[in-house]
Amino acid sequence: MAALQEQGGQLQKGAQVAAWLKTVFGDQPVPPYEVNPRTTEVLAHLSERNKARDRDVALVIEDLKQKASEYESEAKHLQDLLLQSVNFSLANLSSTGSMYLNALVDIAMVLETKDSSLTSFIPAVNDLTSDLFLTKSKNEEIKLELSKLEKNLTGTLVLEKCLQEDLKKAEQHLSKEKARADRRLQNMEFLKAKSEELRCGVTTAEEQLSARGMDASLSHQSLLALAEELKRQTAPLKKKLESYLDLMPNPSLAQVKIEEAKRELVRSSTFFLSIFFPKKQNKY
Repeated sequence: MAALQEQGGQLQKGAQVAAWLKTVFGDQPVPPYEVNPRTTEVLAHLSERNKARDRDVALVIEDLKQKASEYESEAKHLQDLLLQSVNFSLANLSSTGSMYLNALVDIAMVLETKDSSLTSFIPAVNDLTSDLFLTKSKNEEIKLELSKLEKNLTGTLVLEKCLQEDLKKAEQHLSKEKARADRRLQNMEFLKAKSEELRCGVTTAEEQLSARGMDASLSHQSLLALAEELKRQTAPLKKKLESYLDLMPNPSLAQVKIEEAKRELVRSSTFFLSIFFPKKQNKY
C-alpha cells in the first residue's frame, strides 16, 4: 500500500514537473532529460522555488503599479493646484517656453533634485562643482604619479640596457677566460706527460748508472750538498784573507802566508778528492 502511494506521489510530481517545464519553455520543445526519482525530486523542488519567486515578483510589480498610479494622481493634483493658483495653463506656453520647461525638468532629473526650485538647484550645482574640483585634483595627482612612473620606467630601461651590456661583456670575458683555462689545462697535461717522461728517463738513467757502478756521491744532490759544504768551509778562509788585504805589504810575511794558504788548499783538495774519488785516492 505504501509503495503504491509513493508511486502515485512520484507520478503526480512528474506531471507537475512536465507542466512547469512546458510553461517555462513555451513554444520551444523541452530538452530531453533522464527521468528518475532523483531528477524528478530536484525538478519539483526547482518548480516550487520558481513558482514562489514568480508570486513574489507579481506582488512587487503590482505594488509598483499601485505606487506609480498614486504618484501620477499626486502629480496631477499638484499640477492642477499650481495652475489654478497662478491662473496659468500649459497650453498658453510658446514652443520656446515649453522647450525651456522641458530642459528644466531634464536638469532636475539629472541633478536628482526633489523639485525644480532655485533652492534645490544651487546645492546640487555646488555639489557638482565640488565633485568637479575633486576630480580635477585627482587627475592632477594621477598625472604626477604617471610622470613619476614614466621617469622610473625610463631609468629602469636604461638600467636594463646597461645590465644587458655588462652581461654581454661578462659573457665575452668568460669565453676568453674559458679559452685561456683550456689552454692552461692543455699545457698542464703536456707538462705532466713531459714530467712523467723525464722522471722515467731519470729513473732509467739512474738504473743504468747504478748498473755501471757509479758512486752515489757523484749524484746531483750529493754534488750540491758538497758544494754547500765547500762554500761553508771556505768562508772563514775568505774572511781571513780579507783581513790580510788591509795590512801593509811585506814580502817575507806575504810569502809565508801564501805558503800557508797553499798547504790549506792542498789539504782541502785532498779532502774533496777523497770524497769524490775514494777508489782513485786509495790507489795513490
